[in-house]
Amino acid sequence: MGTASSMVSPGEVIEDGYGGEGGEACEIPVEVKPKARLLRSSFRRGPRVIGASFKSTASVDLEYAAEYERLRKEYEIFRVSKNNEISSMQKKEAKLDEENKRLRAELQALQKTYQKILREKESALEAKYQAMERAATFEHDRDKVKRQFKIFRETKEKEIQDLLRAKRDLEAKLQQLQAQGIQVYDPNDSDSDDNQTTVTAAGTQCEYWTGGVLGSEPSMGSMMQLQQTFRGPEFAHSLIDVEGPFANVSRDDWDAAVASLLQVSPHVPQALWSNTVRCYLIFTQETKAELDIFIKKHTSVLRRICESLGHFYLNVFFPEENAASYAVERKQEIERSSLCVLLLKSTVPSSVVEDCEEAFVKNPDGRPLVLYLRTEEDHNLNGPIRQLLERVNAADKAAKIKVVDHSGSAEEGASLIYAQLEKIIKQELLGLEVTDVESKDSGMDEGCEEDSGDVLWDLHDEQEQIEAYQQACSGTTSQLSFQKYIDRLNDMIAAPPPTPPLLVSGGPGSGKSLLLSKWIELQQKQSPNTLFLYHFVGRPLSTSSEPVLIIKRLTVKLLQHFWSISGLSMEPSKILEEFPRWLERLSARHQGNIIIIIDSIDQIQQAEKHMKWLIDPLPVNVRVVVSVNVETCPQAWRLWPTLHLDPLSPREVRNIVNAECQSMDLKLTRDQEKKLERHCRSASTCNALYVTLLARMITSRSCGLLEKSLEQCLQCQDTMSLYRLALKMTLNSLSTDRERHIMREILGLVCASHNGVSESEVLDLFPEVELPVLSSLLYLLNRLCIVTLRCGLIRFQHLQAWEAVRLEFLAGGSSSTTYREKLIHYFNQQLSQDRVTWRVADELPWLLQQEEDKPKLQLSLLNLFVSQNLYKRGHFSELLAYWQYVGKDKSSMATEYFDSLKRYEKSCESEDSMTRLANLYETLGRFLKDLGLPSQAVAPLQRSLEIRETALDPDHPSVARSLHQLAGVYVQWKKYGNAEQLYKQALEISENAYGAEHASVARELESLAMLYQKQNKYEQAEKLRKRSVKIRQKTARQKGHMYGFTLLRRRALQLEELTLGKDSADCAKTLNELGVLYYLQNNLDAAKVFLTRSLEMRQRVLGPDHPDCAQSLNNLAALHTERREYEAAEDMYERALDIRKKALSPDHPSLAYTLKHLAMLYKRRGKLEKAVPLYELSLEIREKSFGPKHPSVATALVNLAVIYCQLKKHSDALPLYERALKIYEDSLGRSHPRVGETLKNLAVLSYEEGDFEKAAELYKRAMEIKEAEPSLVCGNAPSRHSSSGDAFSVRGPAPLPHAQR
Repeated sequence: MGTASSMVSPGEVIEDGYGGEGGEACEIPVEVKPKARLLRSSFRRGPRVIGASFKSTASVDLEYAAEYERLRKEYEIFRVSKNNEISSMQKKEAKLDEENKRLRAELQALQKTYQKILREKESALEAKYQAMERAATFEHDRDKVKRQFKIFRETKEKEIQDLLRAKRDLEAKLQQLQAQGIQVYDPNDSDSDDNQTTVTAAGTQCEYWTGGVLGSEPSMGSMMQLQQTFRGPEFAHSLIDVEGPFANVSRDDWDAAVASLLQVSPHVPQALWSNTVRCYLIFTQETKAELDIFIKKHTSVLRRICESLGHFYLNVFFPEENAASYAVERKQEIERSSLCVLLLKSTVPSSVVEDCEEAFVKNPDGRPLVLYLRTEEDHNLNGPIRQLLERVNAADKAAKIKVVDHSGSAEEGASLIYAQLEKIIKQELLGLEVTDVESKDSGMDEGCEEDSGDVLWDLHDEQEQIEAYQQACSGTTSQLSFQKYIDRLNDMIAAPPPTPPLLVSGGPGSGKSLLLSKWIELQQKQSPNTLFLYHFVGRPLSTSSEPVLIIKRLTVKLLQHFWSISGLSMEPSKILEEFPRWLERLSARHQGNIIIIIDSIDQIQQAEKHMKWLIDPLPVNVRVVVSVNVETCPQAWRLWPTLHLDPLSPREVRNIVNAECQSMDLKLTRDQEKKLERHCRSASTCNALYVTLLARMITSRSCGLLEKSLEQCLQCQDTMSLYRLALKMTLNSLSTDRERHIMREILGLVCASHNGVSESEVLDLFPEVELPVLSSLLYLLNRLCIVTLRCGLIRFQHLQAWEAVRLEFLAGGSSSTTYREKLIHYFNQQLSQDRVTWRVADELPWLLQQEEDKPKLQLSLLNLFVSQNLYKRGHFSELLAYWQYVGKDKSSMATEYFDSLKRYEKSCESEDSMTRLANLYETLGRFLKDLGLPSQAVAPLQRSLEIRETALDPDHPSVARSLHQLAGVYVQWKKYGNAEQLYKQALEISENAYGAEHASVARELESLAMLYQKQNKYEQAEKLRKRSVKIRQKTARQKGHMYGFTLLRRRALQLEELTLGKDSADCAKTLNELGVLYYLQNNLDAAKVFLTRSLEMRQRVLGPDHPDCAQSLNNLAALHTERREYEAAEDMYERALDIRKKALSPDHPSLAYTLKHLAMLYKRRGKLEKAVPLYELSLEIREKSFGPKHPSVATALVNLAVIYCQLKKHSDALPLYERALKIYEDSLGRSHPRVGETLKNLAVLSYEEGDFEKAAELYKRAMEIKEAEPSLVCGNAPSRHSSSGDAFSVRGPAPLPHAQR
């Protein structure tokens, strides 16, 4: 054996089982040493030491061999195991390859299946969409056919009514001719026996059965029937024109009408000029101390009072030293003033005498007047003062002037003046009681919220429209040939339905607004039964051009004529969507036409999108007139019937210029007139606005400058350039640079604002400006058609004036930012002083939005009083638009408000602040409820309830209001159990606080009735609704200060002056009308006096058997019925019936009227046998007057059937009911409320006859009809085709049970 080194030869290759992979061979280098060298080295070490160890070469070899063998065995074992693993892995790999191939095959199969299913799904979806399109097309076609059929049916019915009306008119004329002794053709001489009806009265109306009459039992929609002919009350305009006060207006109906009308519609004070309390102060140098103290100390208080109620307050006075230079302005301010105050001592300057003559002597009844006379002890009045006071006293025949005689200090005198003015403003100008104003918070009053329910009005939007219409009407049209356009408008409106909207087109300033306003004015006089809804759109981006506010205003104006306030959504999108449905639903209940006029509709933002309802077919009695500029008219609207305003003729141009010259005492030369005629011949220079402005610019200069002014004006070829010239000329006419600067600033502020600026705001922004200077400047700008005052705000008269100011003073709008910043700073100052008026809420958010300042806009919206003001005035969509602009959705907006309220709550300590906090929480809850977020609305409403219970008292009326609002959220949430409990709690608190007959109690009863109706508890709902109606009627009689009764009193006083002459038929008619007016004011004693005088005078003048005497007897009988003096009423009805039987034809409607109400009186007194023949005769008259299939005949059938039922003649009543039901279904439709009421009567009759299954079936159908009918304030409304309103209901002994099994 060799050495260990010889075990591996140099360069030998072995298999490395550790380092290699899979048995790969590798070369291991080995160091080889020669043996001989090893041996020699061992001998060189020296002599061998005894005992030393020495291994032999053989032993070393043996050791390496054993090691090698061991390693080789291990290597073999390792190699075999690895080979086994490799073989098993190869088998697994093969197996996995096979599995992979199988799965790939399955995947491919699944992919093919998926593609197949996907294709099938797509084809199914396509088929579904096609089916939906076919269904939608079918639905559209079906609705179109239904609408066309409805229009056709209504058209034919209207034609029938017109024919019947014409027939009665002819018969009335025949009778009138016979009464005058004129020989007419006698049908009796004819061989034919047909058409032998004679009429002995003139001017009777077509619908004699409208409206319930005093003494009638409650009927379906009796109050709704009132409005269908209500335009005042109806008075007699000829001898027997109308059947007195109670033929068309009943007492209960009138009371409920006034109560409900004032619930919905805001009261616009008529004593205020342009929403401003203008106090004109006439003073002398001796009383200047009182004036200064009053202005410094008390004006701010009066201003806060007026601003809290949404009005402006302005002191107007002209200093004695420069009063003479403002003579025109002084006269104009006196005419505009709401009240005048005269402060005198011992001297009387000439200007004071002139103003006193104008305000106190010429028109002492035009406005409230206060005379402050400062006297001294032992000092007699001098001659001029005494003469002036004697003249004032002589003019004050009614003793209306309030005299303040004072001899103390000036400060005490100012306090006395303030006390007198405060009383006048609160009670006479704003129509409030003192207690009403004391309970107001800043912002809007709570009482308005109580009355208006959930319909939130904006008083200012309404007054703006009223003033826009009045200002347009005040423009002269005598120089314009508008009659041809008015005739064409009348022809188009009278065209048979269906009628698309009528387009009035013309260039800017062509007179479209003027034409429409004049036409409305004429139509209202000629067609009092026509309901007009108008809207005048202002400049772009103003409130009057906001589409949602426009449609909401028109909707509420429409609803207020039908006293329907339930179901009106505040959601902007729903308001636009639901307007055509409201229009169709309510137009069916109106007997006359409904005409909607929208002026400058093309100025509305996205007009085509928001006015899509114009494209749909309109109801048969609805007409729409819109005006547009030719250039901006949408293409889709150009297919409508169009009335285009032609350019002015030379004659019209001449007339306008001559009228302006005459008003200024100027006369143009012949050459100047020819120049004007030649100039005003192009399309841009012969429109009404251009010619009017041109004439006023020429006549505003003195005679010496007239020629130069004319030459400058003739260089302007369009209205815009003429307006810019007018601005330059006005600037040049001002005397100082300060006045020119003020004019630029005012016009810039008006141009940059949202809706304009008020005079008081201008005086606040420019303290150096005196009122006489401002008044003179506004008068000049108004004369040049640049600005006007509307709702107390300075606005531009025309869109071209606004554009001219932008170009001339604001560099095309680039300088608007400067003026907006001034306004933002001003309104922010008011916010910092906790003065959140409607002006701050209107202007500040809008200005910040225009400046694109989102953080400050959000900060202003989080001022809770700003948002509360916007919401309570109905600017719901505007508030939402602001939040959308800052990037907040509904939920995040609610969170922001709630967090802001939490922060505000930490600063509230006093009772007043906690009350305001509760109001804010309530407003937020109502706002969120209107947004459709009932879950988030609960928390703020509950917090409001907790605050009021803690800060006030658990039984305080405000707690009832919180419970009411919270219950409304639960109703929206369909949690009826919770809502019922809350409503009952609110009802109990209201009854304890106000008594059982208060308007708040009526509101809770109505809400509970609505809730029970949703739960199908109809009997309970009906009882509550009837109780609510009675309360509203009674409260309406007690509200003697209401605006409606104020008008009646004013009219009564006017008529009393007409009754002082000799006896005559006209005087008797006036006495009759006076009796009606006093009756409607609940003054029954005065009504009886005048009605009795009317009867006595008619008996003396006309004879005891004249039909007018029957009218007076009829009215007195209704009056006695009201006072429960049934015997006297019966006697007078019988006398009236005898007269009419002799004087009128047997089928005359007035005779049927008396028959009906005498029969009702018999029925009330239990004289059923005497009532039956009268009802039978009334039925015969109706059949002859209206035909056998008219709804009035069905009503008469029901009345007669009710009498038979009460007489237990069920077999006689059944065919009458069945015939009435057939007429109602054929004429009004199977789902009409009249059908439901008749079915209910039939069900009661079947139940009493023992036919329980039939009774249950009929009752179920009747309830389905009642449930489907939209709820109104005072019950369901009949259709416009139902001309009755006096149908009775059969009342069974008990509620109808279920059918026996």
